Parts: sequence; C-alpha cells; structure tokens
Amino acid sequence: MAGEKGNGTRGSKRDHGGGLDAACERWGGKRHDWLDLSTGINPVPYPLPELPSDAWTALPDSNSLARLIVAARECWEVPAGLEVLPTHGASAPIARIPFLLTRQASGKVHIPAPTYNEHAAAFRNAGFDVVPRIDDRPVDATVLVHPNNPDGRVWTAGELPDTGFLIVDESFCDIHPERSLLPVVATRPRTLVLKSFGKFWGLAGLRLGFVIGPPELIAPLREMTGPWSVSGPALTIGAAALQDTAWAEATRARLDTDATRLDALMAAAGATLAGGTSLFRLYRTDDATAMQERLARGHVWSRRFPYSSEWIRLGLPGNESDWQQLEQALA
Repeated sequence: MAGEKGNGTRGSKRDHGGGLDAACERWGGKRHDWLDLSTGINPVPYPLPELPSDAWTALPDSNSLARLIVAARECWEVPAGLEVLPTHGASAPIARIPFLLTRQASGKVHIPAPTYNEHAAAFRNAGFDVVPRIDDRPVDATVLVHPNNPDGRVWTAGELPDTGFLIVDESFCDIHPERSLLPVVATRPRTLVLKSFGKFWGLAGLRLGFVIGPPELIAPLREMTGPWSVSGPALTIGAAALQDTAWAEATRARLDTDATRLDALMAAAGATLAGGTSLFRLYRTDDATAMQERLARGHVWSRRFPYSSEWIRLGLPGNESDWQQLEQALA
C-alpha cells in the first residue's frame, strides 16, 4: 500500500541514518567516542585539493561551472544530447523534480518499496499518490533507485517502464560504473538520472549532486534551482575528484575488500547478508533492535528500519582503529 511506514509516508517521520546525538544521550559518550556506521558514505573521503582564495570569497563563476560539467560528462560518459546540471546535493533536485510533471488524470507515481524515502515524500508534497506496486491503473512517473537503498537491488534495461516519466537515482552507482543505466535511457524521452557526489567520494558535507537528462527537462529544473546553486569550493573539488580515475579505481578495490571483511565479522556475530553495496551492507538478524543495542553499548551506531524487525544496515569502518572498535562491540 502507498502508506507503508519508512517510505516517506504522510504523518510519519522520515527515516534516515545519523541521529548520533540521540545515541550519545542514551548510551553515553561524546560524538568523537562513537563509530558512526549508520550511513552509506565512503569513510575514506577524496583528499581535498588546495583551493584558490576566491573559491570562498567570490560568487561561483561560469568557467568553474563549465569545468565541473566537462569533468562530469567525461567521468560518467554522458551520451550526446543529454545535459548535466550540477546541484547542491542530490536531495535538492529530488524535492523539485515532481513539480516538472504536469498533473495527469491518475496523479500517481510508482516507487518500488522499500527504498530511499525522500522520493516518496517529494512526490506527496507535489500532490501525487505513491504506489509501491503497479496494478492495472496508469501512473504518471516511476522512480527506480539503482542500486537500491537499502537492499542493493540493481535494475536492468528490461525492467524499465515503457512509458511515462522516469527518474533513475544512481546515487550509489559509482561503485560499479559499468552498471549505469545512462546508455540505456539516453534515447528515452522524459527521463532523468540522478548522481550523488557525497556517497562514493565521501564528501557529503560538500553538498554536490547532478541531474542528467534531455534539455527540455534540464532547462526548467535549472530555473527552479536558481543561480549559484553550487558553491565555489564544491565546483573546484568536484571537478578535481571526478577527473581522478586512479583514486576512483583504488577506492572501488578497497571498498570491495572492506565489504567482505565486514560480512565475515557480522557472520561470526550471527547475522546473515541480506543485500547492500560495497558502501553499505544489509544484514538479517533474529532481532535488529537487540543487535543495534549490542553495537551501541560499544559506541558503534548502526541503522535499523521501521518496517523490518530483522534488518540492520552498516556502513564501512574507515581505519584499523575503527575496525577494532567494531570487533570489540561485537565480541
């Protein structure tokens, strides 16, 4: 049903990772005492390049924006005919995209659940009904998170809807760029692909995201976001990171190794792998609340979901000290 908890429903708190301050209040300690594994952000971020002083003092200029767009096109091999719109994080366009749609007779959007709940919340704010399962009624739009959060499901070309507005959220796809659906959707009308810089490059606080799509959709979205949507530091850092292919390749290899290590630790603690990506792992336990509390007593914060009593999700530790803290919490 459209009103499932944890999927951005009316009257329910939006469920996200984080909440470390509340964990400190309940289990003690200061923020620096805790290992926060409640998000899927790369714990070893891209090293910040030296920034020119005017990145902080001047309004972002068109040349810096153009360099970032060129870097994004090259990094993701954006097909000709599609435009790239940098934004202040992926959440900003998620909130605005539903307003691009002209309200049709059905007023419905299909969002397979469970998934990242901001999409459903945004469409409801625009007056749409969210249907996590398709029946014989038409829908105006479909949102696919690829790979999905929290279970890591990937979508294939054959699973894409034939008609209607399509949003493909590839916030976690940079771990496996070969799985991107950009080549598939390049010839589809009314399709947008979202990219998140903060997840793979580990700089979520920079607030940088991208929307890729045809000019007739990008133009009105650009008007919605307004001028200077992306900060000067984000323009410079983003361009440098997207062009650093050696760092990206080494990072993918490290993430794969660390994900395997995490799986072994959790298996020894009685959890079984239920899905995920190399940036976050989803485990099935007999009691997710008990497992979260077990970890919290060792000052390790994890993610539970309001719609499952068995699922618990963990990000990756970033260094050997973090790994030791996790092992001690599980012991």
